[in-house]
Amino acid sequence: MLAAERGAALNTLLAYRRDLDGAEEAIGDLTRADRAAFASLGAAWAGLAPSSLARKCSALRQFCGFMVDEGWRGDDPSPSLPRPRSRRPLPRLLGHAEVAALFERAEAEALDGSSAAVRLLTLLELLYGSGLRATELVSLPLSAVPRDAPFLTVTGKGGQQRMVPVSTRAQHALRRWLVLRSPVGKHLFPSSSKQGHLTRVRLFQLLRALAARAGLDHEKLSPHVLRHAFATHLLEGGADLRVLQMLLGHADIATTQIYTHVDSARLVALVNARHPLAVRPAEG
Repeated sequence: MLAAERGAALNTLLAYRRDLDGAEEAIGDLTRADRAAFASLGAAWAGLAPSSLARKCSALRQFCGFMVDEGWRGDDPSPSLPRPRSRRPLPRLLGHAEVAALFERAEAEALDGSSAAVRLLTLLELLYGSGLRATELVSLPLSAVPRDAPFLTVTGKGGQQRMVPVSTRAQHALRRWLVLRSPVGKHLFPSSSKQGHLTRVRLFQLLRALAARAGLDHEKLSPHVLRHAFATHLLEGGADLRVLQMLLGHADIATTQIYTHVDSARLVALVNARHPLAVRPAEG
């Protein structure tokens, strides 16, 4: 149902399966467990972070509704589940100087023309320059790279496609990589085994190793942190929130609004400079 009716991505489906399997291990058959059993999950999951607990409970509530709709149960036991309050965490921030150091190291390593170094530089350019998700990036097919237009066709969550602009820098890196890339496989970044594509885990490892070589805190870096940096720095530069929503592939602009907190100083300066009352002298 999640795949067919809601267009849920594979990673989402796997996460739901893990949460439901974990609940069934704790209280038994979910189609037969009573409300007291569902309520006991609060104690069983007491050691989880609020965000993890909220996700598990959300998955169970949706599954309970599904069981009722399908006639598997005559009652909905989900009201007995805990209701943790979790705030959306603010994204980790990567400063301009840190980004510059990262690129300086990647560019220096790519000077020797080795395929591994050029590939890493290309991955970095697309993560920070286009704001791609890790899964979107590693699974890019060769057909997503047009010959003339400066755009990538990206398939995001739920199979939704969008056009993402590619910077001149990233285009240059892409051209270098396409010359060195193995001709085997249909993906832009094929795996070393020539089957499938580069994995998200390997991308994560490559970026952390690069950060360490650049003298940065490697614990701070991940593909998602670079995506956050793309959004944050674009917003700082004056990008419209709706445009940012489109570039990031967010279904709901409320998700995009998480980035507005980093730009409060610029917004205050904008109000002081542009609001009609700003030009009127204060009465004293």
